Amino acid sequence: MELLPRGPAEFGSARYWDRFFRQRGRRPFEWYGAFPELCPVLRKYVRPRDKVLVVGCGNSELSEQMYDTGMCEDIVNIDISDAVIRQMQERSASKRPKMSYVLMDVLQMDFPDAHFQVVLDKGTLDAILTDDEEATLSKVDRMFAEVSRVLQVGGRYLCVSLAQAHVLKKAVEYFSQEGWVVRVHEVAGSGDKQQFVLPVFVYVMTKFRKIPGSAQQILEICPEEQDKPMRMESAERLVEAVRDRQHYALLCSQLSKTPCGEQLSLDLCEKVSGRPRYTLHVVDSPSVKPSRDNRFAIFIIPQGRETEWLFGTEDGRRQLAASAGFGRLVTVALHREQRYEGMASIQAELSGKVMELAPPGLPARQQVPFLSVGGDIGVRTVRHCDTSPLSGEYVVEDVKGDDACYFRRLVFLSNRNVVQSEARLLAPAKSPSGPAEPPTAIDKSYLCCEHHKAMVAGLCLLGSPDPVPGSPIAVLVVGLGGGSLPLFIHDYFSQAHVAVVEIDPCMLEVATCWFGFSQGDRMQVHVADGLDYVAKLAAEAPARYDAVMFDVDSKDLTVGMSCPPPAFVEKPFLQKVKTILKPEGVFVLNLVCRDARLKESVLAVLREVFPLLYARRIDGEVNEILFCQPSPAGRRDPTELGARARVLEGALQQPGRPWDSSYVLADMLQAVTII
Repeated sequence: MELLPRGPAEFGSARYWDRFFRQRGRRPFEWYGAFPELCPVLRKYVRPRDKVLVVGCGNSELSEQMYDTGMCEDIVNIDISDAVIRQMQERSASKRPKMSYVLMDVLQMDFPDAHFQVVLDKGTLDAILTDDEEATLSKVDRMFAEVSRVLQVGGRYLCVSLAQAHVLKKAVEYFSQEGWVVRVHEVAGSGDKQQFVLPVFVYVMTKFRKIPGSAQQILEICPEEQDKPMRMESAERLVEAVRDRQHYALLCSQLSKTPCGEQLSLDLCEKVSGRPRYTLHVVDSPSVKPSRDNRFAIFIIPQGRETEWLFGTEDGRRQLAASAGFGRLVTVALHREQRYEGMASIQAELSGKVMELAPPGLPARQQVPFLSVGGDIGVRTVRHCDTSPLSGEYVVEDVKGDDACYFRRLVFLSNRNVVQSEARLLAPAKSPSGPAEPPTAIDKSYLCCEHHKAMVAGLCLLGSPDPVPGSPIAVLVVGLGGGSLPLFIHDYFSQAHVAVVEIDPCMLEVATCWFGFSQGDRMQVHVADGLDYVAKLAAEAPARYDAVMFDVDSKDLTVGMSCPPPAFVEKPFLQKVKTILKPEGVFVLNLVCRDARLKESVLAVLREVFPLLYARRIDGEVNEILFCQPSPAGRRDPTELGARARVLEGALQQPGRPWDSSYVLADMLQAVTII
């Protein structure tokens, strides 16, 4: 039996609703939630002595239950369906003498002005406002005008709705422009969740006299978890907030029915400020055979480690879920702007929410384990925040990594999941009295970034028979960041003269104040655009550098290449780079490109300019380091490169000079490919 209209326009048809209620018979139709779900909101705004008008009442039991529970008795119900009015009159005539049912169209009501304190609408606005056609909007304006006319000043129009964007926007704009206070409540646990997965909302429009010339709008939302309303700055923001709740409900419904084929992500935000507090990723592992005890778990990522490959990439999270041995794992990242008391408080805060993301068939009372690395939520200390006119907002923070090591990081908040620069901190000397202070001094011997290690290893390609760190070399580095790359070259290659080009003067200040960077006789920073600086060198001082290194990020996140900016790999500019290189020199490029077609075009241009091209992929990252040489005569196979790297590595390890054992130059170069 067809009970829903074939086309949305039929919702406004008296003929359709007559047929609908004749077919349905006496069974109440509670499409938008029954009385128990709506009662908590209705009790806030309906008083026992109020005169209440229910528009488009249908055969819902809502009015009867309001009457029978003593919420209110003076209730008038209207509907355009003669069949349902007669049915409801028969049902309530002897039981509820103070309640009446009247055949009437909400677009043209016969009641006197200011006759009611409450107008209650359960789905009628949704039934009328089916599209944005002019005729439909005109009908809605007539309905709103009639609702306004029959309400007293201070009265409330309560509209129960699925809150489709065009419906909510129309209602909010109309009544807020009339000077009414607009509040939207989300209804907890509403409707038949097997059929209607979207949450139900109640718009509460409180009538005030319109003040001429007043532009103030009071727009609020009350999510189901809280009573205190949140003020919204605009109708658009209110519609967005409702849409966020709808998307979350759809997501939970999808996850409760089937495994998710791809990883799903969502933010859980702070109630008062609306700022993200947790970022969740839902990962299903088809390889794990679920049993009673391994179906679902929550993994709390320690603060500051959300950018690591295992936690910050799809492949990493997939590996984490499989190794943890759970059919569904929800990873939880903590935000740097928030404070967290510890694992227990995070678990208490998240327990209710994450259960909404449980896999199909999980028992309601199933204990769900919370996991982490050693049961620790990590340590993150923000050292410095500022804004650069070129780079935007940025933060310098200290975080605790594996093995109790601390690291200092520079993060641009426009791309907060990427660490721009990183340095390891030296552990302070242990104090005999009291706990040790957190480390603050920079370990200049350690390169945190794998791609920086590969770039330094590229110096083995220089044309001398044996790479010797005591040989004088001239190196140009475009892109300073925290300065760890040029600083390492300066400190370990004792005769190297390093020039650094950095477009953003704020980054020079950050590197100097927070990452231990300093200038001197063999280290000089030029605050300039790298494009202009290289072009000037090509004109004035060709064949000047033994090595040119590009480690510069793109500010345009819409391009599929985040490093370098596209202008740095255009053919005319690359020819200028070749011009400033010595014939036996090497151009080292950090390429971060997710667009396969764009990457291939970049490689094609590089091959046109440089006859010899090596590539080194960085495991677990998008980065690929390209070593480009002006002459094919210097071609060496990976075995020879590995041998040269071992010689260089041995020369760099001098008595009294720290050297990190994880940095093996030969490993970096034996994995290169010639392209």
